[in-house]
Amino acid sequence: MKKIKTIIMGAAGRDFHNFNTVYRDNETYDVVAFTATQIPNIEGRKYPSMLSGKLYPNGIPIHPESDLEKLIKKFSVDEVVFSYSDVSFNYVMEKASNVMSWGADFKFLGAHDSMIPSSKPVIAIVAVRTGSGKSQTSRKVAGLLQAMGKKVVAVRHPMPYGDLSKQICQRFASLDDMKQHDCTVEEMEEYEPHITSGTIIYAGVDYEKILREAEKEADVIIWDGGNNDMSFYKPNLTICVADPHRPGHELSYYPGAANTRLADVVVINKVDSADRENVDIVRNNIRKVNNDAIIVEGASPITVENASVIEGKKVLVIEDGPTLTHGEMKYGAGVLAAQKFGAKEIIDPRPYAVASIEETFKKYPGIGILLPAMGYGEKQLKDLEKTINRVPCDSVIIGTPIDLSRIIKIEKPTTRVRYDLEEITKPNLAEILKNFFEKTK
Repeated sequence: MKKIKTIIMGAAGRDFHNFNTVYRDNETYDVVAFTATQIPNIEGRKYPSMLSGKLYPNGIPIHPESDLEKLIKKFSVDEVVFSYSDVSFNYVMEKASNVMSWGADFKFLGAHDSMIPSSKPVIAIVAVRTGSGKSQTSRKVAGLLQAMGKKVVAVRHPMPYGDLSKQICQRFASLDDMKQHDCTVEEMEEYEPHITSGTIIYAGVDYEKILREAEKEADVIIWDGGNNDMSFYKPNLTICVADPHRPGHELSYYPGAANTRLADVVVINKVDSADRENVDIVRNNIRKVNNDAIIVEGASPITVENASVIEGKKVLVIEDGPTLTHGEMKYGAGVLAAQKFGAKEIIDPRPYAVASIEETFKKYPGIGILLPAMGYGEKQLKDLEKTINRVPCDSVIIGTPIDLSRIIKIEKPTTRVRYDLEEITKPNLAEILKNFFEKTK
């Protein structure tokens, strides 16, 4: 039987998981390539043979997405599988239209085929967009579960931007583990808060292998999602985080709109800094497509280590990288802190950006006067450090989940912004979790 020639479009995450769960060792398909986008410098590699299985002894090449038309025609590709997240419906259909015009079918994988069942209860934390507040929600849920006496293991959505053969299954229990695994800034932003709060976290490439290792030491698994992707594991409880600063996106972004529909609980976050009208829009949109979900309104109050570093000062604001880039947010916790604590001016870093940071601003012109914390490798981290120190500011506001001053040398006074989830409506997450475990006894 003629095999179905397939290309998987991705960004070093969902694409590998879709391959592992559906295409690996599947004689029906011939996956000729992956394509890569969103993240810099992840193309030009191979999905290694130790991961790709017996049908691909030489591994599978990873090409830039810009080569997609050429690849479809070169290999007479039958279908293209879209496998990355946090993109608008218009974006997805533009890609679909291109693929169909180039002669291939365009395909998605649903939750049924790609979600791996677990022997332990799984609580999935997902979102409608990057930057909605998944991380603080995951930390909140982990803390509540620990207070209930549960042994919690968090499994983080993949960010395998290095040597894939060394990132098959990674376990992080200390800050030294991040150094051992050569973590990028984006990885550290997600892992460090869990580690410092006493939660063990796993990540990597092969998520069935990861799950089986996590199950050995967990009473309950938290799926800590990335972007607005769906859970890789079959959840017993799904908590989706929505963002009233981007009303309407809960119904118009892929696959966040699926998360809105799949959710048992929707946390409308940041209601303390959003217009009430926008909160109501989000609530009404949720009810249109998921009338059964419990809706919890939450706040993310801002605190800083040292307000004197901000008050009356010309500041540089550094925000979480993915939130500003493909997350399309125009501001984050750092800007809110600058406003709350009386900064004189936010200095535009763009005239002082160097090398890869300058390229990031060109690729994402909507970022504006904020500096995304890009650190996909040592060179980009050095570019970030140089950019920060070139900006003529009095001080630096670090609005990222980790303390950047710990890993790069910042020559100006700095202060970190902290934000944690606080529910302001009932039932709250503690009550929801208590009820969940009572039902599963």
